[in-house]
Amino acid sequence: MQENNNKMISVIIPIFNEYEGIPFLVDSLNEFFRQNSHLNAEVIFVNDGSKDNSVERLSSMEHKTYKAKVISFSRNFGSHAALRAGISHASGEYICFNYADLQDPLELIIQMKDLMDQGHDIIWAQRESTKVPWGEKMFSKFYAYLMQKFAFKNFPEKGFDIVMFNKKVAAEVNKNVEANSSIFLQILGMGFRQTNITYKKRERKTGVSKWTLSKKIKLFIDSFVAFSYAPIRFVTIIGIIFFIIGILWTLYIVIRKIFFQDLAAGWPALMSILMIGFGITNISLGIIAEYLWRTLDASRKRQVFIIDEIKELNK
Repeated sequence: MQENNNKMISVIIPIFNEYEGIPFLVDSLNEFFRQNSHLNAEVIFVNDGSKDNSVERLSSMEHKTYKAKVISFSRNFGSHAALRAGISHASGEYICFNYADLQDPLELIIQMKDLMDQGHDIIWAQRESTKVPWGEKMFSKFYAYLMQKFAFKNFPEKGFDIVMFNKKVAAEVNKNVEANSSIFLQILGMGFRQTNITYKKRERKTGVSKWTLSKKIKLFIDSFVAFSYAPIRFVTIIGIIFFIIGILWTLYIVIRKIFFQDLAAGWPALMSILMIGFGITNISLGIIAEYLWRTLDASRKRQVFIIDEIKELNK
């Protein structure tokens, strides 16, 4: 049991233009690991192309109660790429994620580690409650519903941002570094022994969220294109439905023409049919194009991230 307690934990924190919040982040980490000195921890900050001297501020501060290093990208590659880079350079037996705003409490590390010590491979921290705008909440619920129906039945209704896993899971992630994909769904789909805890997300104390609408839409598309056949099936079903409607509509026109002869010929009906038809065709082609683009992107085997520098912060 003592051996389990001494296992190193690697905490991966993506950094993107977090200059204002760095002091709060570092002070919180120092205090947390001071109060929990039994934890053997390293913190890996991954600088995702920050332009506001976040790395310089990180380097100037004292990281007293934990080992620390910063991995800097050559440009902005996104938070999921940052998490993947952190995993590839993690030394800990257990690996977990957190974020610079610390809306997800550091105390989750202790709860998840206790469950890991009991023999689990993956621990999910699921949000119990969130204070977000109504539109965002509805989008999240819709996304979760679709994921549960078409991809992963065990996808949590309120989503997750935090996970802890062991080196076995990390090795599988490192074998398959996927572009245009969700690292969370990749881990969720691995199986292994996993369980979850719930927590209340905190208010952000500094800065603004980098989780923009465009990033949410990209995640939505990536999730379904990378982990579900549902979009292609959707195209097929829509095609069959419109084929059947077209046959029925044709029969209706023929019958009206033969027995009633009361249908006036005109371009409005023709334009409506063409607009609907072209609209459905373009949507279908767009979905297929997403798959083709990702196939091309994967065949190129371009790097998901490029590391510019790795710097130890407390040698």
